[in-house]
Amino acid sequence: MSSNTSTSSVSSRAWLVVALLVPVALLNYLDRQMLASMKFSVMEDIPGIGNEADWGKILAVFKWTYALLSPIGGYLADRFSRRHVVAGSLLVWSIITWLTGHVQTYEQLLLTRALMGVSEAFYIPAALALIADFHRGPTRSRAVGYHQMGIYVGVIIGGFSGHVADTPGLGWRWAFGTAGLIGILYALPLFKLLKNPERPIEAQPQASPRAAVTELLGNRSFLLLVLYFTLPALAGWVIRDWGPSILKTEFSISQGKAGVSATLYWQVAAIAGALLGGWLADRWMRKSQRGRINTSALGMALVVPAMLGFGYAPQTQLLWLAIAFLILFGIGFGMFDSNNMPILCQITRPELRATGYGIMNLVSISCGGIADWGFGALRDRGVTMFAIFGTFSAIAVLSVVVVLLIRPRFNDSGPAPIGH
Repeated sequence: MSSNTSTSSVSSRAWLVVALLVPVALLNYLDRQMLASMKFSVMEDIPGIGNEADWGKILAVFKWTYALLSPIGGYLADRFSRRHVVAGSLLVWSIITWLTGHVQTYEQLLLTRALMGVSEAFYIPAALALIADFHRGPTRSRAVGYHQMGIYVGVIIGGFSGHVADTPGLGWRWAFGTAGLIGILYALPLFKLLKNPERPIEAQPQASPRAAVTELLGNRSFLLLVLYFTLPALAGWVIRDWGPSILKTEFSISQGKAGVSATLYWQVAAIAGALLGGWLADRWMRKSQRGRINTSALGMALVVPAMLGFGYAPQTQLLWLAIAFLILFGIGFGMFDSNNMPILCQITRPELRATGYGIMNLVSISCGGIADWGFGALRDRGVTMFAIFGTFSAIAVLSVVVVLLIRPRFNDSGPAPIGH
């Protein structure tokens, strides 16, 4: 086989991995947005959900479970087979999603959301590490960006579920049941077609759990990345989970319209941001090993005015203004989202990527759960939108400073340390 043929084969296989994982990413985020968009229908149907703080607990229990198990899911993906972890996660996700459509009490809904956190904790670290394994340099940010598109499309589709909940003969239970069945049908072909890459000759043996965590926590740039990954996610989770409720309440619109308005526009913008961020980062890397870091910081700079504007929009009662600032947020967040794993690849060795991302999820999503609960509690106490999202804007400023302090340690195309 010629060198060109071999390169073409590897390239095709690398992009096939991304294509196979996009639908899984879509489903992973579909159920989260469906719950947010169908909030009022679920609250009417399930007894025991008495106030906003109770709803915030439903959102938070998923994140806390997801967070606690993410490092374990990441370590198993590093230690054993990323392919098996991904396919198994989808199958479990599908069963739990189907069961969610059949719950009858508040306690049962809490349980299914906790179990959903278990299943999803094993997906993202393994999937992003698998993509990074196949895309070893000039296409890495773009590949991650394409994968993130699946997440955004899942949120968009979930945003329309408010209309499904309001449609006679369908409803919120039908939506969860159908999504679960689709996942079950996709799990088998995914397992058959998805492959692990060949292990590089220079690969190091997988460290023990304690050694892996010790090595990561002793890495200053990794700690900065964990902080950077966490801070913007506070606003991201609140907008995803509370966005439909915010728009419905603040602008007096229907549940269906609020779900679409709170998801469609900014998620389409996030797709554009992920594509732009991936393309720009890959090109910038040709000139500087800080290309991915600088691109991510640029995206985060867009989040600063976006959060201020979104918090102020309810005072104007102009829905289009709120949507405009959500679009700006989406562009910035997409640029941020497409470069987190590529930056991680520059500061940790390949054998620790999934574990590292799992730890990032642990911290970020734990704080996201607190943000979800805290937002509901603050709203119950009458704290203004401008005060809450003004705080998120200040956090975005801090995030820009944090990411610029990260120093790459490894060449983008391989594990060789960068010379000084």
